[in-house]
Parts: sequence; C-alpha cells; structure tokens
Amino acid sequence: MILGASLSSLARPLTCRFLNTVASGEFGVGWTKNLENETKIGLSPDPSLKEIVNYYYNKAAPLCEEMSIRQVRLGSYERKMQLIRGTLGVVKPCNDNIAISFGIRREDGRIETVTGYRSQHSHHRTPCKGGIRFNENINQPTIQALAKVNSFTCSLVDVPFGGAKGGIRIDPSEYSTRELEKITRRFTVELGKKGFIGPGVDVMGPDLGTGEQEMNWIADTYRNTLGSQDLNSYACVTGKSRLMGGIHGRESSAGKGLFLVTSEFLDNADIMKKIQLIPGVYRKNVIVQGFGNLGMHACRYFTRAGARVIGIVEKDCSLVNPEGIDPKALEDWVIETGSVRGFPGAQETDKELLFEPCDLLVPCAVEKVINCDNVNKIQAKIVVEGANCTMTPLAYEMLLKRNILVIPDLLVNSGSVCSSYFEWLKNMKHVSFGRLTFKYMRESNEHLLNSVQTSIESLFNTDCHITPSDEFTARMSGASEKDFVNSGLSYTVEGTVNSVLETVKKEGLGLDVRQACYSLAMAKIVKTYATAGYTFT
Repeated sequence: MILGASLSSLARPLTCRFLNTVASGEFGVGWTKNLENETKIGLSPDPSLKEIVNYYYNKAAPLCEEMSIRQVRLGSYERKMQLIRGTLGVVKPCNDNIAISFGIRREDGRIETVTGYRSQHSHHRTPCKGGIRFNENINQPTIQALAKVNSFTCSLVDVPFGGAKGGIRIDPSEYSTRELEKITRRFTVELGKKGFIGPGVDVMGPDLGTGEQEMNWIADTYRNTLGSQDLNSYACVTGKSRLMGGIHGRESSAGKGLFLVTSEFLDNADIMKKIQLIPGVYRKNVIVQGFGNLGMHACRYFTRAGARVIGIVEKDCSLVNPEGIDPKALEDWVIETGSVRGFPGAQETDKELLFEPCDLLVPCAVEKVINCDNVNKIQAKIVVEGANCTMTPLAYEMLLKRNILVIPDLLVNSGSVCSSYFEWLKNMKHVSFGRLTFKYMRESNEHLLNSVQTSIESLFNTDCHITPSDEFTARMSGASEKDFVNSGLSYTVEGTVNSVLETVKKEGLGLDVRQACYSLAMAKIVKTYATAGYTFT
C-alpha cells in the first residue's frame, strides 16, 4: 500500500466540499481553522484519540452545516451560517479541563503521587455525564477526546446530558482494595473542591478499570462531604449497586445496546444488500475481542438470538469453536478460574482471530486495534465498535472502500448512556420505577378479567372461568424496573438507528454510518445553542 497516495485520495472528499468557502474566510473561521492540517494528521498511520475524533468532527461538519441551515430559523442565510459555523467552533474543544495530583500513603509506608483528569466537553445540556477509568496509559488529550465522544453519543440518542470523561493514571492491579478506595475517595473530594462533581453539574460512571464498587465509594464520599446537605447526592454517579441507588438491568445494558443496534442494521434489507449479507441475526458468525462485561453480555444476546459466537479473543488466550461458544458456560469458567484459558467448550488457538472470516467482528477491548498495518487482513462483513475508537480514520476509510460496514462506537455505546440516564432519573425522583403502580395495575387487570368472565356468564347463562396466559400473568402488575430499562433502551435504539439510516439514505452516504451519526449529533447541539442563545455575549 502506498500510504501517501491513499491519504491524499481519502482526504480529498472532506477538504474539497467547502474548500472555497473556507479559503475565502466567509462566515468567520469557526470549526474550519487548521482543517487541512487536522485532516492530514487524522489520516496518518498512528493518530492520537484526540486527532481521530477531530478528523471525524471535521468530516461531518459540512453535512452538519447543511442540516442545521434547514433547522435554524434566524434571519438571513448569512446570519445562519455565522451562528452555525461559530457554534461548531465552540463545540469543537472541551469547555473545562482539570488535572489533579495528590499523594497517598501505600500500605508499605511509601508516599506516592497519583494524577487524575476530568474533562467536561459541552454544557449545552447539564449535567455533564461520563465515566471514570483507571488506566496507566491515559492523559489529558485522551480524556478530552472521550469526553467529546460522550457528548455526541448523548446528543445522538436524545439523552439530555453534556459529555464528560475522567480518569486516574494508575494500573489498578498493582494496588490493594484499601489503596484503591483511598485513591477513589481522595479524587472525589478533589473534584468536589473544584466543582467537577454533583447531580446537576457532572455525573460520573464506571469505565475501563472501574466498576460498581468504585462508584459506591464515590457516592458515599460525595454524600458525606460536599453533598452532605444535598437531597439528591446519590445522583452524582451512576453504575452503583442497587443497594446504593443503582438500577436493575444496568449491568447488561451496554451489551444489550450493542446487540440491539447491530440487529437493527442486520434487519435492514437495503444495508444488507449493499454488503451482500442475508438479513437477520440468525446463524450469523460472530468473533468478539474482549470478554469483559460488554463482550460477555453481547455474546449472550447474540447467542439467544440464534447467532454463533465462533471466536473470542482475550489478552492471554484466544478461543475458537465453529459450532459456537456457550457464553454462560464461559462466564462461569472465568469466574471459577479467572481466565478463559483451558475452557473445555472451545479450542485454544494461536491464530489472529480478528483477521479470520466471519459475519460480525466485535472489538470490545482497546483503541486503534484496526489500523493501516492490518486493515487489509479484515475479512468480516460488519465491524461493530464495542470500544471507543477501535480503528484509525485511515483504516476506517479503507474499510468503506472495501464495502465493509462499520457500526460506530457513537451509536453502539447508546446502551450504557441510556441506563445511566435512567439511574440518574431514579435517584432524582427517589423512587424505583413502577413501585407506585404495581398493586394498582394488578388489581385493575384482575377486575378486567372478572368483568369479562361475568359478561360471558351472563350472556351464555353458564359458568365460565377465564385463566390468563403466562405472558399476561407476568405483565399483570405492570412493568418492573428492569422492564422499564429494557423497554426504554429498545425504544431509544430503534428510533436512533432509524434516524441514522434515514440520514445515510437521504444524504447519499453509502455505508458511511459514522458521518451520519456525527452530523446528527452535532446538528442537535447546534440547534440547542441556536434556541437557547449564548449567555453574556
């Protein structure tokens, strides 16, 4: 592959569409500053996460302008363009960033300096929302890029949050549980002192290297310090245990969201015709990279729908079974042994499963796993981005040229965003979903059955007993909390995917679903700013 030739040919459609307007300086600078340079950097062999997100942002901005022109009602075309282009310039960087360093005493007596970050990308909606990760390789630009992705994901699925992201630069495996608790609680206090946490300000959640326990520590620390007088203090973080105000169904929501989004695409006959794949989930062959919470639940939902998970890639071992791996059995094995290695329901292999033939490739582990060095080895029909930024822009553009569908992280991550929103609502309302209506709904349905039974007996002058079906009996008391989460998630995913596919078709984007997602999300943010205006300007 001649990299220079590929780069220039891929960059041309982006830079030429509005090149004349950009060069003339018409309607102000806005998002177009450094456009060509950022495009070249984004298409380089190994761009940073920040450069990757900026590339996709710049690529989507011209289409976002066209969409926003039709939505914004503000005088002349020139005034609209000034507002839209200026707003896109405002949305491009993160609004607020903070880096915090503090010392902790290790259990052996050593004093160690720990550094953490938090970025709030956009305040067009509040509070800001985003996870906190424990990882030794994070830095401020990476956190900023992920905060921006969170903003666009929330906007795309109509969840009224701005985007944020945080992280602490440690390897959690090198610390004891007590040390991790000290680090988490101290970081929470420092964020509170700087105004970077609160139910109406900035709401954290689990991410890479963190989980339910860390979220419980954050909630408890905030409640006993800055939020001691705040009735809604537990809403400062989501992903908590149910005892601490968490929501039922949250653990599987990310995997279910991935499955629902993918199945919507698989059921679309037009998209399947483009990639020459039979519609439907049934009998599709799936390879998943990463068997953590997301990958494990995604495997379970695909298997239940009739797909076959033929390969699983983990950091210490890869498993293959052409007849399908049982995800529940593998989960039990991992709980028992701590690793997928030695699982009797599949064979260990030295093959690079990411490059084996399959219908669906689902990378759920690390960023930039698909790049210009290996993109030509991909043999999947569809790549589903379970993790953020799993491929470089150059690799993405090359996959599009090979007619491979990529379902982007912006859309795939809708499950965790929706469940976080539902948990936040529960904490703000201080009542579980359905609790106030369970008894009323059951009695109402019992009265309905009795009324029908009485009418039949009166009409035919005979005894009659109506027995509800198992399905109706299960629903007589109304929706449980888990039902609310699953129903809300399914409704959100269906509507969002439909709007994305409609944009793809209307704008003639082919298989470039990512551009449609970014454009829609950015246009909604622009419309919010156009409607609310700018404070003190």
